[in-house]
This record gives sequence, C-alpha cells and structure tokens, in this order.
Amino acid sequence: MSLHIGIVGFPNVGKSTLFKAITKKQVDCANYPFCTIDPNVGVVTVPDKRVDLLADLMHSKKRIYTTIEFVDIAGLVEGANKGEGLGNQFLANIREVDAVLYVLRCFKDGNVANVRAEINPIKDKEILDMEMALKDLTTIEKRIEAVGKKMRSGAKKEDEKELELLQKIKIILEQGKVLIDNVFSEEEESMLKQYQLLTYKKRIYLLNGNNEDITPEIKNEFEKNNWEYVVIDVKEEIDAEGLSKEERDELGLKDSKLDYLIEKCYQVLGLITFLTTGEDETRAWTLKNGSLAPDAGGAIHTDFKDNFIKADVINWEDLYNSKTYGEARSKGLIRTEGKEYIIKDGDVIEIKSNA
Repeated sequence: MSLHIGIVGFPNVGKSTLFKAITKKQVDCANYPFCTIDPNVGVVTVPDKRVDLLADLMHSKKRIYTTIEFVDIAGLVEGANKGEGLGNQFLANIREVDAVLYVLRCFKDGNVANVRAEINPIKDKEILDMEMALKDLTTIEKRIEAVGKKMRSGAKKEDEKELELLQKIKIILEQGKVLIDNVFSEEEESMLKQYQLLTYKKRIYLLNGNNEDITPEIKNEFEKNNWEYVVIDVKEEIDAEGLSKEERDELGLKDSKLDYLIEKCYQVLGLITFLTTGEDETRAWTLKNGSLAPDAGGAIHTDFKDNFIKADVINWEDLYNSKTYGEARSKGLIRTEGKEYIIKDGDVIEIKSNA
C-alpha cells in the first residue's frame, strides 16, 4: 500500500525545510515565494521498534519497514482556486495525495519573508480551507449540472440520492468548511470518494515554531475542534540533523519530533501494521484498521487472499518474549484464525493457502 502525504501551506512557512528534515533530501529552500514549483517527492520509513526486535530475535537477513511518501507542494496564495500564483498546479497536486499536512507559520523571524500581513495560524488555516473548498465547489456544481441533465431524461433512484448528497455538500462548501470535519453515512461516504474532493482528505496540522510561539488561544482552538496537530520547530530540526541524542542534550536541544510526526500521519489515515518474520526477513505490512485475515494475505501476495485457508497469529510481544516459534506454540500463544478474523496492530502472522 503506497501512502502519500501532501505538505501544503503558504510560501515561506517551512514546508521545504520540513521536507528536507524528514527525508534528508536536498531541495530548494530559497527565501522567496514559489521556489518550489515541481512537487518534490521523498519516501521515508515509518519507525517501528518491533521490526528491529524481531529481526534481531530471528537473525533475519533483511528488515523491511512500512513507508510513507511525502510530497512537498508549491506554496499557495489567496485566489489559488482561480489559478492565482501556482494555484491550479497546487490544487491538482493535492488531489493525488491520501492526506494533507498543513504547515502553519507560528515562528517569528524577520529574516524570513512572510507573504501574509500577520502571523496567524488560525487565519492561515481558514484561507487554505477556503481555497480548497472553492475548488471543490466548482467540481460539485459541475456534477450537479451533469446529474440534473441526466435526470431530465428519466430520473433514477440513485440519481436522486446523488443529487441530494451533492446539494448537502454544496451548502457545506459554500461556507468555506472542509468536508472531512463533517459526518456522512456509509452510503454517502462511498459516493463522496468518487469525486476526489480536496476537502475530503484527512488532515494533520503542523504548528511551526517553539512552545513559546504557540499561544494558549491557538492550542485551545485546535483542541476544541479535534484538529490533529503537532508542534515542531522545523528550523531546530534541520539545524540538529545528524546529531546524536547525547549531542542534542549537550546543546540543549529537544529530542526530534519527526518520528512522532511520521507515526501521526500513519495513525490519522486509520492504518495498522502487521508483521511477518523469519530468517529471510522481518517485514512490516500496512493494512486499513478493521481488515480481515484474507486482506493481510492479499497485502503479501494477491494469490494468498484468493486462496486463503487460515492464518497462524501471535502478538509480536508474545513471540519476542517466547524467543522462538516453538516455545510460543508450546505455551499456546499461537492461534489459528479463519477468514473472519480482524487483524490487530502488532499481529505476527503466517498465511496458509492453497496458492
């Protein structure tokens, strides 16, 4: 499963610096708007101590982690929905990602140009939301027109349901709100996915600055709305790149929060990790939360899903504490599960199939 997180925000808020810190990849971080035009893409591993511990236990030749692809997207300006700045390209790039990471400027640094009149992360978030909502509104209005034309030649029940949903989300978008903050039925969610709407993507908010830059009012606003956020001083992260924990302590720098950010992105997408381990390799695999055992088989190989028989399952910690599969089996810790078993985060599985 390939996961894509789009890093978005106004010019000069720290997007490219964050991308560089996360991916250790050199990108153009010049101090002027639109220095990032083509989206930079970097693949990073999701930190997972379970892979390391099991690989050491099994003396695995390889260890393979799950990954996330970060896309550094050109800075947005007001009017992007009408093509202002690099608007059309910016919004098209967001359409391709699974979730959006807003980078919101909280730091105060007169040496870094600010395209906004003030440092106000709440207002910046609102403008980003509005630009995406207006773009989605254009998409929805075109769809309403198409469905209306279709219904004039003979309305069907599914057309009526779709039009009802379209009218509902049109009202939300006209208010400049993001759809992901609203509740929809399973049937509505299924219909919504086909439109690839920008405001229906999951969101994480990075408040770029130190704790002194983030006022209680800002934190309260994010917490009362249940907006998933992290506070990271991106400049400090890039300045401390490559330093050990001991060196960080000596310089009075905090522990890196980048691993936490990567894990947060993974969680926000509603994903879990299951593992396979042995002498050849220990590997982490990505699944949607709530997936069944055959889905785990399919993640490993499509034939394993189609020809699934059963799965041997043990929690990774139980296996690690038992030292060997044989010991774990003798303790009754390895279970045989069928097609209806829901995979849990941290399960170590072995698929049995007739493939």
